[in-house]
Amino acid sequence: MIEVQNLMVFFENALALNDFSMKIEDGEIVGVIGSNSAGKTTLMNTLSGLIIDMRVKEKRKGGERITVYGKILYRGEDISGMSPSDRVRKGIVLSRERHPVFPESSVLENLKIAGYLRKQSEIREGIEYAYRLFPALVALKRRKAGFLSGGEQQMLAIGMSLVVRPKLLLLDEPLLGLSPMLQKMLVDAICRLKDEFGTTVLVTEQFARPVLPIIDRGYVIENGMLTLTGTGRELMDNPEIKAAYFGI
Repeated sequence: MIEVQNLMVFFENALALNDFSMKIEDGEIVGVIGSNSAGKTTLMNTLSGLIIDMRVKEKRKGGERITVYGKILYRGEDISGMSPSDRVRKGIVLSRERHPVFPESSVLENLKIAGYLRKQSEIREGIEYAYRLFPALVALKRRKAGFLSGGEQQMLAIGMSLVVRPKLLLLDEPLLGLSPMLQKMLVDAICRLKDEFGTTVLVTEQFARPVLPIIDRGYVIENGMLTLTGTGRELMDNPEIKAAYFGI
């Protein structure tokens, strides 16, 4: 489905991603595991195209220089220079970390806003799609997003991504700051995305323990470099992973 070839991202002279390559096949759940500042969010911003907007804004205000090398191929097409909105139209959708929502708008309004690139009929279908995955949002649909709990905001943020019916859903640290119970609920939702809706998922996390059992393959990055790859089971059984991420 998507292939990353020798990706390198510089912020001024700081190297955020160093010669990173990966591949995701249709229908897979793939994980990228790494600690803070490992390069996970930079990877997601690059795959979604947000890095292009960031580069333009920084250049306009005379800020830090952002340089990107390498290729991103989506179904064989080079999308490295494609805008974020065009990538969304192709089905590549990012749910960013720390559940960014519109706090003064209701849950339903947030879901409608998320579908602005789609037709009204598609938006309605997408909202029902989000409600099916997160039934708790139905009772909260009139509540302002700013009054939701952290877990509820995370459900809403992912639900907003689902309104556009992604073919490839990019989840950037969806478990960050959530209780173990909410983490399990979201992990179960990710599995349903694959099993019931056929969505391909790329998830980045520093909390490896709840993610590794559900992924088909995983990539471990440190300081922007790929250090290890394998199936979820292989990574779970790796003593280095246990020591670094499980405290064993």
